[in-house]
Amino acid sequence: MHLSAHVDTFARDHLPPPHEWPELRFDLPELRYPARLNCAVELLGHADGARPAFRTPDGPVWTYEELRARVDRIAHLLTGELGVVPGNRVLLRGPTTPWLAACWLAVLKAGAVAVTVLAQQRPHELATICEIARVGHALCDIRAVDDLAKAEIPGLRITTYGGDTPDDLLHRSAPTTPYPAVDTACDDVALIAFTSGTTGRPKGCMHFHRDVLAIADTFSRHVLRPRADDVFAGSPPLGFTFGLGGLVIFPLRAGASALLLEQSGPRRLLPAIAEHRVSVLFTAPTAYRAMLDELDGHDISSLRRCVSAGENLPAATWRAWHERTGVRIINGIGATELLHIFVSAADEGIRPGATGMPVPGWQARVQRPDGTPLPDGEPGLLAVRGPVGCRYLADPRQRQYVRDGWNITGDTYVREPDGYFRYVARADDMIISAGYNIAGPEVEDALLRHPDVVETAVVGRPDEVRGQVAVAYTVLREGARRDPEALRAFLTAELAPYKCPREFVFLSALPRTATGKLQRFRLRTPSDQQ
Repeated sequence: MHLSAHVDTFARDHLPPPHEWPELRFDLPELRYPARLNCAVELLGHADGARPAFRTPDGPVWTYEELRARVDRIAHLLTGELGVVPGNRVLLRGPTTPWLAACWLAVLKAGAVAVTVLAQQRPHELATICEIARVGHALCDIRAVDDLAKAEIPGLRITTYGGDTPDDLLHRSAPTTPYPAVDTACDDVALIAFTSGTTGRPKGCMHFHRDVLAIADTFSRHVLRPRADDVFAGSPPLGFTFGLGGLVIFPLRAGASALLLEQSGPRRLLPAIAEHRVSVLFTAPTAYRAMLDELDGHDISSLRRCVSAGENLPAATWRAWHERTGVRIINGIGATELLHIFVSAADEGIRPGATGMPVPGWQARVQRPDGTPLPDGEPGLLAVRGPVGCRYLADPRQRQYVRDGWNITGDTYVREPDGYFRYVARADDMIISAGYNIAGPEVEDALLRHPDVVETAVVGRPDEVRGQVAVAYTVLREGARRDPEALRAFLTAELAPYKCPREFVFLSALPRTATGKLQRFRLRTPSDQQ
């Protein structure tokens, strides 16, 4: 590793030991980055300053010159009045707006480590993330500050933006001169992205400055192939790396612009596409299915690229969208551990029902649990490697995800004889609903905090619209009222709303083996409900 610019060395100190890292591949010339690299400088530094960078539905367009000036002003405030030093972790929370993106860029330019979370996450979840990452500073949209304050995180200094008080980030005085970016190493940690594993304990995925550029220089450059006149938009928030790549990293790397939508459900996406002439769209299969019913009356002829990830894209959805719009959806599989998409296909290379082939710069194979490669046509674990790899923050699950130099994604795949990879199923108990990952044990842990709940199990059930929905099988204390709405209200105060089960099934006992082990497979079969 190169000499770090971090004064606060927590992130580097808590990287996994090198022998637990996956093998990293930098086979493409564009992936051979210099030793000193600040990715914010690279993302901001090449486009004509007069070109549009960020758009909003109702507000003014931010040019690249204006974005650079605002990023520099925030960076001055961070490292001056707020006392942030290189390597400090800075939590970022708020709806998808240009200011949230500018804060993210400023944190990286200042050499700090960005920890972007969902605006939906509840105090308990936020406290856990801050505890794991030892977060000391937070920049938070004033509209999303209540739950962060309620988390009562020791030592956390919260600075709001978007308010009208003198201490608001946007009202504080700061130099208007350019900010000299911190001379970070290419392998200094730039961001920590959190994901939930099957245990429910969030895992912090640490990514370097070079990683941020690598996802743009592989998937975006070689598969998406954006143009400077493209307008990007989509539904994933910046707290998901799918959204961070599609709405910030990819457009800025190409000198293009992005329409940032605070409300981005299917019914809001269609009029936004028409009004702002969006050409590149990022969303989940669920949204594409929902938009099919709303297409009439919306001019979406500006679309030339549609990207789907977050869950498997059914062939029927792909064909229906292509028939109605003429646009071929680019399917892909990515992971927070690897930052973005690593298997995909575009244009004539797309095969409905298959994910695609390894993105240039990446390698993939299907293997047995013991690491033995499987022949084509046999289902097994998907293993990938490339310029970005899994590096969990001080988490023993690193040894499960990385084996013999490969990243094991937890997905079951088949490799066809011609090299295409076809998704089969998740290999673990993660519930994927409408593109969101829901860890059943995390929901169970929250439900068990309700005084009437004796035991519970949360599993995924197939659903035509969402792919899967979470179902909570629950045993209540004797005499307690079976009130699913009360449990739902309790959960939405504990967890992000998307994690709340769609259905509650009340049982007298959960099915278990003679040794007391929960039989989840029985709960996934409706006929086995008691």
